[in-house]
Amino acid sequence: MADPATGKRVWQEKILRIGLARGVINQRINRIRRLFRWGVENELVCSSVLEGLRAVQGLQRGRSAARETAKVRQVSIELVEDTLPHLSSTVADMVRLQLLTGMRSGEVVIMRACDIDMSGPVWLYKPGHHKMEHAGLERVVALGPRAQEIVRHYLKTSMQAYLFSPRDSVLAFRQRQRQERKSPVQPSQVCRTKPRPKRKPGERYDVRAIAHAVRRACLKHGLERWHPHQLRHTKASEIRREFGLDAARATLGHHGPAITSHYAEVDGNKIIEVARKLG
Repeated sequence: MADPATGKRVWQEKILRIGLARGVINQRINRIRRLFRWGVENELVCSSVLEGLRAVQGLQRGRSAARETAKVRQVSIELVEDTLPHLSSTVADMVRLQLLTGMRSGEVVIMRACDIDMSGPVWLYKPGHHKMEHAGLERVVALGPRAQEIVRHYLKTSMQAYLFSPRDSVLAFRQRQRQERKSPVQPSQVCRTKPRPKRKPGERYDVRAIAHAVRRACLKHGLERWHPHQLRHTKASEIRREFGLDAARATLGHHGPAITSHYAEVDGNKIIEVARKLG
């Protein structure tokens, strides 16, 4: 059997020629390592194979030929406002909600009424899934008055339904088109929906769909390109100016090993205070 460490090094060199960034290369290498660890756990692979994979380090910054990605920076509110008119109404509201709360795109697309505590003046949203749940940490997003106004528009009778649905967005768009139509509707045009379409709108948005919509709007209308993840950086800068670093970390859900116990006490009060004023 070939040495897995040698094979991994050869695979690294091939990936370098493709032009992937150093971080992406290390992520894929770690994925391979996890795959072999699963094999060892299930007694499908010899443990020495996994030890060989662990012996090879990932690519280090400044010590490899792999390209480095640019640091993610905040996006100006003016640029976001210029982009919003060129997005669909639903995607635009999701972007506004991210800008108000600092949520990740993955947390916005899975919002449901059953996950939101609406009993107080500031609503508390606990995503069903989030980035740090594997560490046993709880993620709480505070929704202030302006964020609540957006969410109310999408509340449904079913508490389990996703608030932001491509299916509902398409239906609303077609209804709006029909209402704005000036010529009479012909009998053959009453319903042009295909009985068996190849692609159907889903129940909730994909994270990549938001980024793609923003990118397409910027390219089409000659705007500077930006990514929805930059909205978190914009919100973090705003909160830090107004309330300090502790409040920014608490609101955005940043938890490091050294500060977990500290934020367990300050998170609740901080995020409510921030949302009441800025959200």
